[in-house]
Amino acid sequence: MTRGEVFQKLNVIFCNNFDDENIVLSDKTSSADIEDWDSLEQINLVVAIQDEFNVKFNIDEVNAMKNVGEMVDFILEKIGA
Repeated sequence: MTRGEVFQKLNVIFCNNFDDENIVLSDKTSSADIEDWDSLEQINLVVAIQDEFNVKFNIDEVNAMKNVGEMVDFILEKIGA
């Protein structure tokens, strides 16, 4: 799976979780860029991402994810891409 394919899947997850079809993710997108992205929504996102990509993140990995680019890096590492 390519970085672009991961971004496409993440964009769908974010649009669904935030009920906003106008979200367009970039490497730098963070909780500061999406109004409703709080700690509870972070948990919902992590669960949805784990389900979509069939991966598991530990608490240290979740805490290290400061933006979408870092999420993509963790996903690619987990799936061995």
